[in-house]
Amino acid sequence: MVPLRVTSPRPYHTMPLTDLKIRSLKPDGKPRRYTDGGNLFIEVRPNGSKLWRFAYKFDGKQKLMALGTYPEISLARAREKRAEARALLIEGIDPMQQAKVNKLERQALTEHTFSAIAAELLDKNRREGLAGATLSKKSWLVGIANADLGDLPVTQIKPTHVLVPLRKVESEGNYETARRLRAVISQVFRYAVATARAEHDPTAGLRGALIAPKVTHRPAIVDREKFAGLIRSIWAYDGAIETKAGLQLMALLYPRPGELRLSTWGEFDLRKRTWTIPAARTKMRREHKKPLSGAAVEILKRLHAVTGHEPYVLVSQLSRGKPISENTLNGSLRRLGYAKEEMTSHGFRASASSLLNESGKWHPDAIEAELAHMGADQIRKAYHRATYWDQRVEMADWWAGEVLRFARL
Repeated sequence: MVPLRVTSPRPYHTMPLTDLKIRSLKPDGKPRRYTDGGNLFIEVRPNGSKLWRFAYKFDGKQKLMALGTYPEISLARAREKRAEARALLIEGIDPMQQAKVNKLERQALTEHTFSAIAAELLDKNRREGLAGATLSKKSWLVGIANADLGDLPVTQIKPTHVLVPLRKVESEGNYETARRLRAVISQVFRYAVATARAEHDPTAGLRGALIAPKVTHRPAIVDREKFAGLIRSIWAYDGAIETKAGLQLMALLYPRPGELRLSTWGEFDLRKRTWTIPAARTKMRREHKKPLSGAAVEILKRLHAVTGHEPYVLVSQLSRGKPISENTLNGSLRRLGYAKEEMTSHGFRASASSLLNESGKWHPDAIEAELAHMGADQIRKAYHRATYWDQRVEMADWWAGEVLRFARL
């Protein structure tokens, strides 16, 4: 390397520096540079600060590298940094570029921890409108992972590290929770990869490591005669009007329980006979419009006379202004004599799906569209939701007729 001559402003001290000399340097009206030799110099600013600089050429370009301030960086340490920079130049490496790489690596070790990136991801999910219940469950799972992974840099987490929290959950017999925990940890790593703070997802090789949870289907009555008996019990129910209406609407509309429980009057257009469920409350995060049968409209009109002044359609008897609780509908089914192993509020979906398909009157895709089930083909899903709307309107009225006939048997 050809020795570099520092030119502007011209240093006027040519002897190697000493600590005594540096301490005696006084500022004047403009920056002054004092060389220590070997292209290392200290610059005294008009404000009195003293800055170490190393001048060099790389790929034909003149560069000036900041090494820190004096006395934080002593004369001895500045000379060490000069020697380190020269060693990099001999290897064909730009010292300033290497300094940036080193800074990023330090950041990765101190700032890009699992807990920090998980918090970013949760905040992103929150701003994207992820449903509150889903976000709460995800935060809970992140908290479990943070206990063992939170302080670790994502770049240093290996599959063996991830197995620690998974095995803890699994050892308690919570196999489904362990599976979901692995999925959430994977989401954090995929977000880290997408934001260039990790190179891979260490959970990818753990898919077969966990005990597969036994799939348990939600209890539902799918036998026609038994379902007719359930409907008669509901229509004869003598409890709170909100609860009875909730059960009737579950039977007529078979939404997901949370979609109905948290529904507001603004979602219903009783004149056009439609219910528009907002994306934030649907499982697939897509707005879902359902046709209302005449029977559903009549129930909603009667209910509006009672709760129309409230935002929620199904208002809690215990806490006015709030919706019914998650257990209200299931508790009512228990009071009607249906055990939790026999029927749940979510089971109305399976009941309707089974009996609608059994009738042979409706295209299976129309039934799936009404249930807001989503297949793999996004284009096909959107096409079916639009194409089968007229059939879904007819199906809503036919199904309501069946339900009312059951109620009168």
